[in-house]
Order: sequence, then C-alpha cells, then structure tokens
Amino acid sequence: MPDDIPSHPNSSPFQKVAECLYRNSSSGVYYALVKRGGKQHRRSLRTKDRKVADRFLSDFRQKVGRLSKTSSASHVTFRDLAERWLETMRAHLKPSSFRRRETSVGQLCAVMGAMTIRQVTTRTCEEWAAKRGPGLQASTYNNERDTLRVVLAYAKREGLLLDNPAELIPRRKLPRRSPVIPTREQFVALVNQLREMGKRCREAAVLVELLAYSGMRLAEATSMRWGDVNFENNRFTVTGGDTGTKNHEAREVPLFPSLRAFLDRIKVETSPNPEDLIVGIRKARRAMEKACEEAKLPVFTHHTLRHFFVSNAIELNVDAKTIAAWVGHKDGGLLVAKTYGHLRDTHSREMAQRMQFSATRE
Repeated sequence: MPDDIPSHPNSSPFQKVAECLYRNSSSGVYYALVKRGGKQHRRSLRTKDRKVADRFLSDFRQKVGRLSKTSSASHVTFRDLAERWLETMRAHLKPSSFRRRETSVGQLCAVMGAMTIRQVTTRTCEEWAAKRGPGLQASTYNNERDTLRVVLAYAKREGLLLDNPAELIPRRKLPRRSPVIPTREQFVALVNQLREMGKRCREAAVLVELLAYSGMRLAEATSMRWGDVNFENNRFTVTGGDTGTKNHEAREVPLFPSLRAFLDRIKVETSPNPEDLIVGIRKARRAMEKACEEAKLPVFTHHTLRHFFVSNAIELNVDAKTIAAWVGHKDGGLLVAKTYGHLRDTHSREMAQRMQFSATRE
C-alpha cells in the first residue's frame, strides 16, 4: 500500500479522477487520499473497477471521518489506551479472567507500551508475533494475541485508528491432550487417603466428593450453599456465588443419586442453615497432591474431578447434550463430544464384546 500518492494532481503516474480519488495510470488501480485534521490518509482501494472504487472510497471516507480530530489523539500511547481499556473491562470479567488480561497487557506494554497508538502497525504486530510467539505456550500466546486485538479494536472504536492492525494475526493451535481421569478405584483411594490424613484434610475430602458427584467447576462448588439444594424437588441450583458461573448464567440441575446420598450424610453430620456454605474451604490443591503422593496415585486436580463426573456419565450412556446442560456448557454438547470422544469409543468397544449370540448350534 504505497504512501506516495501525490499532493499535486498532475504528478505522474497518479491522476486525479474525482474528489479524493486517484488512479495509477500504469496499473489502473484506484487510490484514496482523504484529509482530516490537517493530515492526509492514503489507501490503495485494490481495484481497477471505478464503481467498486467509488464504493470503497465511500467506506474509507467514513472511517477517516470517525477519527478523532483532537491533537492529543496522535499522542495517546499504547500503554495509556491498554490501561484505559483494562479498566472498562474490570466490572465485566471474573477476577481470574481480569488477572490474565492484566498480565497480557503488561507483556504487550513491555514491547510497544511507549509507542503512540498510531505507530502500532500491521508490521509491528507481525514482528511481535514472530519474536514473542515461539517462546510461549500456545494458550499464553493466544491470550496475549487476543488482548492485543481487542485493545486495538478499542482504539478503532475511540477514533484513534482507521483499522485494526492485529486483525489478521493468527491464533496458535492448542495441542490436544486427553484429560487425566481417575478410575473409580483411584477416586475411592483419594477420598480415603484424605480422610486418614487428619481433621484438616477431611474438609478437602468433602470438596473432592462434591466436585466428583456434581460436575461443578471449583468456584461453583465452593460458593454453593445449602439453600441452593432443593431436596423436596430433587434439584440443585448452580449460581457461582458473587462472581457468577463461567457463562454468567445460573443453572438448575437434577440432584443425582450419588450427590444426594453424599449431601444427606453431610447434612446429618453438620445440621447446617440454608445460608451456610456446603464446603468451608476454597481449594484443596495441596491436600490432594499430598494424598496422591501418599496413595501412589497420579496427581489429580480439582478439574480432574469434573472430568471424572463426565466420564462416568458417558459410561452410563448419558448423551452429550444432557451432560453439557448439567456441567454448564452452552454448545449443546460439542465440547463434551470433542473432549471425551475417546472415552465413548473405548466404552463402545467394551460393550461390543458383550454382543455374543448365534443361531449356530454348539
């Protein structure tokens, strides 16, 4: 996209054919030159068709018209804008999501924070991706890349940029890893080990069982109160507490038999009030790591227990759409089918071995 469109219409090889519209006499390609706030904005329209050029010029003039005319706009740095955008997102993101975005903004500012926002070009973004990308895990790189795109999209909305220079920076493909899922025997061993490790770890055992029997995410389970459980109607409500669920929607889920038996047992032991939390701790990572070490088990995590719930549902032939509704996925079961497809295939092969019958006499 050349920047040598002449200020004087008679300069070759560009010929002025209409207001703000030029044509390269050698290539036949049309170019736009639009002035705003004393600055020229130039753009190849990438067409030799006059009607198409007129339409593209109209779009370009509208974009230029949205640019801020204030002199201070050209001095806004990437850091200034990124921090301003981050503040606008504080009320809309969960604390963990906000911290990830905050970290990404910090990393981006280390590279381009001192640049004015209008100095951030497509080449700047490509160079960032080439230098920064290879040293990062795909998930970290994608989060930084997505943050860069939304910050520059914010700059465009604020009239500081014509286009988003990071728009075409590709995401990296995440490696597919099969989730580590405990067997039922390993799950029992983990819970028993936690119970044997003393009073402080018994609450960890409660959390482990709640996660495994409900399929909830950690924050959903630790914010669940006894009042969220409707024993009469055999249902429970997942609210996510103060921060809400991941998709910001509460969901009502059947009270599964194993979950009900677990809650009935805890209820008898503690005689709780409706406003009391079912679990009194926020996490059990260290206790679980210690228990896995003592019981000679693979290292299981909070999220492992969500996988355990889903794998049990799959083995019982519950369809993916129903499982998705239980665990709070909004995709109708696509993620469940994609993530746990190998489990269903394995279960199907095992079930197939039972199909032994014949009309042949022995």
